[in-house]
Amino acid sequence: MMGPKQYASYIGRVMYNRRSKMNPLYNQFIVVGKKGEEPAQLAFVDHQGTYFEEDFIATGFGSYLAMPIMRNEWSADMSLEAAKALAVKCLQICFYRDCQAYNRFQFGICDASGVTVSEPSTMEHFWGHKMWLEKRLENPSGVADSW
Repeated sequence: MMGPKQYASYIGRVMYNRRSKMNPLYNQFIVVGKKGEEPAQLAFVDHQGTYFEEDFIATGFGSYLAMPIMRNEWSADMSLEAAKALAVKCLQICFYRDCQAYNRFQFGICDASGVTVSEPSTMEHFWGHKMWLEKRLENPSGVADSW
């Protein structure tokens, strides 16, 4: 029976094969799971077939914005609540940076007791900062300036 490590390896080989045929699948995958008594696995696979295992992973724009935060604040002995708080902090950074982001998320937890997915949660946000509300393109007469 295949476990998460074998699935991630298989997906990596499929992605590498497609890339080599000049017909890549433009995806990034995170594979997580636990097989029997083996430790839990967290792996990353991208469209080029790159495969690696890590303690924390981010994809897309999060790999640029969230990974530095996780490198600085993650520790192997974090409690579940501290890990969730760190994840929400990373999501907030990505949410404020991406104009098409959505403020709802779900946590998936994989441990020895199984896999659980939480109910959707909404992160707190604030868009009323003074500098964001200031109208900078209007002149004193109220007419908008243009180029």
